[in-house]
Amino acid sequence: MTAYNFMPCLILFFVQLITSCVVGGKVPAIIVFGDSTVDTGNNNQILTVLRSNFPPYGRDYYDKKATGRFCNGRIPPDFISEAFGLRPFVPAYLDPMYNITDFAVGVCFASAGTGYDSATSHVLNVMPLWKEIENYKEYQKKLEAYVGIQKSKYIIQEALYIVSMGTNDFLENYFAMQSVRAFQYTTEQYRGFIIGHVENFIKEIYQLGARKISLTGLPPMGCLPLERAANMLRGQGDTCSNNYNDCALKFNEMLSALIQKLNKELPGIRIAFANPYGIILQMVQNPASFGFEVARIACCGTGLFEMSYLCNKLNPLTCPDPNKYVFWDSFHLTQKTNQIITNSLMKNVLHQFV
Repeated sequence: MTAYNFMPCLILFFVQLITSCVVGGKVPAIIVFGDSTVDTGNNNQILTVLRSNFPPYGRDYYDKKATGRFCNGRIPPDFISEAFGLRPFVPAYLDPMYNITDFAVGVCFASAGTGYDSATSHVLNVMPLWKEIENYKEYQKKLEAYVGIQKSKYIIQEALYIVSMGTNDFLENYFAMQSVRAFQYTTEQYRGFIIGHVENFIKEIYQLGARKISLTGLPPMGCLPLERAANMLRGQGDTCSNNYNDCALKFNEMLSALIQKLNKELPGIRIAFANPYGIILQMVQNPASFGFEVARIACCGTGLFEMSYLCNKLNPLTCPDPNKYVFWDSFHLTQKTNQIITNSLMKNVLHQFV
């Protein structure tokens, strides 16, 4: 090849290289907002009873460390980060072990027990969503100081934002005994109230630079071991609560419609609907097809009511093999379940960001 013929090829190569860096699907960071489904340890640093930084939590995590994840091991943000070629974990923003050098490729602002409704965070004294956003704004300033304006802007716009919450709004707030919200709204009205908060939140982080968002729907809430146990106490049998599951289904329909609306309205945004309802319900109804043996109760304790401090190392009933269980405690999934769900999401939903 002559030098004359070589130059166009070289120019084309550099054009393609620059284009791939600017618009390519590479995700430079994972940024997380939400509740205990995605909290990697922020609640350890605030005054709340809703913590999990003690055994047997973390028994299958690296070095068997209880980090504050409500699981025996890793949770979805960790697996998603790894799937995108980043670290196999996402550190909590409030964890003093980490700083901006760590957060540049992934950071979690989530707080277990929170919700879209600020009143939900008051139930167990956890961080409200507005505080998660304030921490995110602080993070942006630190990131800019660390990597510079241009790279900071690139990371913020190209990062994948994982948003996962809403279950606490219904189970810990609206459906709770003596709920103020239940006096203020019908169930249908409250779903609309929460959807309004979801829309405001998405628009707020959009204004702050977010463009790639994975928005998680509600699981089959009535099939959580805690709710099945409550159903049994109400004399309705050891079955899933159809009322709660129906609420989740209708909420997810509204969430899907909102996503379609925002994808049309907000220039440059891509919101993917990460709906866990179907796959979790399949696991509950047919656990053997996923390699599980138990879906009715959780691994920790009796498997009926225990979570957070009720699930502790002094409890002699905790199962020896969490991989046989869909649920780790009465509210949260095992590491194996989290990985199966993440694999499904990567294949069917999040691959568009790769």
